[in-house]
Amino acid sequence: MRFVQVAQHADDLKRAAAFYAALFDVEPAALFDPPGLLFFDVGGVRLLLEKGAPSSLLYFEVADLHGTVAALRSRGVKIVQDPQLIYTHDDNTLGPSNSEEWMAFIEDSESNTVGLVSHTLAAGD
Repeated sequence: MRFVQVAQHADDLKRAAAFYAALFDVEPAALFDPPGLLFFDVGGVRLLLEKGAPSSLLYFEVADLHGTVAALRSRGVKIVQDPQLIYTHDDNTLGPSNSEEWMAFIEDSESNTVGLVSHTLAAGD
């Protein structure tokens, strides 16, 4: 079994397409309108944006969290929470061993909160 798709609420597909295309640096994989379905391929998992979907809290991994947040802020994206250290991984249970997990939260074009995550080498390593 593998994870195939996750849905996220979007009132305005054009606005959501522009926001997520800029965030992912990739164009949508498909648009079916009607009935109002917008898809992105995110690492082999489909992100479905549609009006009828509930709002979900999604987390996306980024290579440079601080740089990504700074770039989003400069574009006028609302930063809900600046980057902060969440956890230091001693083993590979939930993240790379000997890494720090950092998170920040932004608001997308549809007023959904989106988590951004990165892992860096733990301090002292």
